[in-house]
Amino acid sequence: MAARKQDESKVVEPSLWERMERPASAPRASLSLERIAAVAVEIADEEGAAAVTMRRLATKLGVAPMAAYRHVAGKDDLWALMVDRVSRQLAAPDDAASWREVLRSFALQTRELMLAHPWMGSIPLISLTPSRMAVAERQLAALAACDLDADSMMAAFRTVNSYVHGSTQAEIVLREYQERHGWVGGDETRQALAPQMNYLMSTGRYPTYERYGAEAACKDDHTWAFEFGLDCVLDGISERLGI
Repeated sequence: MAARKQDESKVVEPSLWERMERPASAPRASLSLERIAAVAVEIADEEGAAAVTMRRLATKLGVAPMAAYRHVAGKDDLWALMVDRVSRQLAAPDDAASWREVLRSFALQTRELMLAHPWMGSIPLISLTPSRMAVAERQLAALAACDLDADSMMAAFRTVNSYVHGSTQAEIVLREYQERHGWVGGDETRQALAPQMNYLMSTGRYPTYERYGAEAACKDDHTWAFEFGLDCVLDGISERLGI
């Protein structure tokens, strides 16, 4: 009985998003969640995700660390604010009529967004923010219009989303690897790795890969590769679900 009374007396703190959407009852403070998000994104874009700490954020904002903690509970809240802020840029075109047009449009935009903000690849896909939920809702609604059951609808959405994040993150990792070594473009990268590759090809164990190296015309066209893979995924969903 005592434990039950204790549970009932607990005060449930409003969520981060509830606090953001509450109408202000007083003039806006100089330190707000919007300002915190903007500065955190700025730090991550300029210095990388690892640089976004509460202490670094407070310094950039010109406040004491405890002042920042009064607005965000910690790193999870901070990441959520950052993702929500940049995800507001995503929107399906007004003339997108079919499920395929909607999902394809969001996929292309998400890739561009992640390339512009590479730190996004380190954020868990499960992060719940209003902007990210709005993006998911628009895509799910497009699939739901095809009379899919709930499980198939969500699986199709997640399949495309996983392809987009996985493919783009691989592109980001390659770009960062090249930058660390000072290699500009695919030709310099292949030249630097030539000793290892030449030995491996000389063994004769990888004839198909060797053919790719000799014949491929789009090795460094990441946009073509992404869109080709995306269309394969969308084709597969269409064929499997008959939509």
